[in-house]
Amino acid sequence: MDVSTETDKSIIVAIDGFSGCGKSTLAKDLAVALAYIHIDSGSLYRAITLYFIRQSVDISQKDSVAKALSFIDLHLTLIDGISAPILNGVNVSNEIKSPAVAQLVSEVAAIEEVRNFLIDKQRNFGKNKAVIMDGRDIGTVIFPEAELKLFITADMKVRVKRRLQELQDKGIDISSVEVGNNLEKRDRIDSTRKVSPLKKADDAIVLDTSGLSREQQLEKAIQYVEDVVNGKT
Repeated sequence: MDVSTETDKSIIVAIDGFSGCGKSTLAKDLAVALAYIHIDSGSLYRAITLYFIRQSVDISQKDSVAKALSFIDLHLTLIDGISAPILNGVNVSNEIKSPAVAQLVSEVAAIEEVRNFLIDKQRNFGKNKAVIMDGRDIGTVIFPEAELKLFITADMKVRVKRRLQELQDKGIDISSVEVGNNLEKRDRIDSTRKVSPLKKADDAIVLDTSGLSREQQLEKAIQYVEDVVNGKT
């Protein structure tokens, strides 16, 4: 269903949640259904993490982090309707999915200088609305004025299964134990960091995807959007 053809009202949809809950998949599917632009904010943080790894940046040193950020040219471009991170002129969509990046990205994302570096870049995407952005502080910090905010949750076993399948599909050899440990670590760091911690916005709708198929998740999200654009919420 293309809701954008039924109304002239374009909105911002902010989707937050923990890793492996399905928020990025839902965001992509919803963007296609609405003919909106999908922005994966996590890809920006992963791209910076990739750069830090390649340059052996000591993330515990603010001066080192600030210096490294000054050499980063980072933006997103649409490729076949999907936003891709361009790091210093190179599409790093595949490289940012590596286990090494996944292991470090939450620590990098907790750095105040990094978050400040990206905040305006993210907000610029919402100037013309018709945007769906997923991440961890989209509804609370980046777009607190978003017309629709969703907070995605799922059972840990379901999350591990989904993330393991995603990585295996990419040819990455990793165990379910490693995936579970990584998700738990990221949950802890994301929820307890001092700057923009992951939390549900007061006006966000909680969507538990544990027992929902991809199609069912999309159906529910579309209904939420329709309710907003038709003034039912």
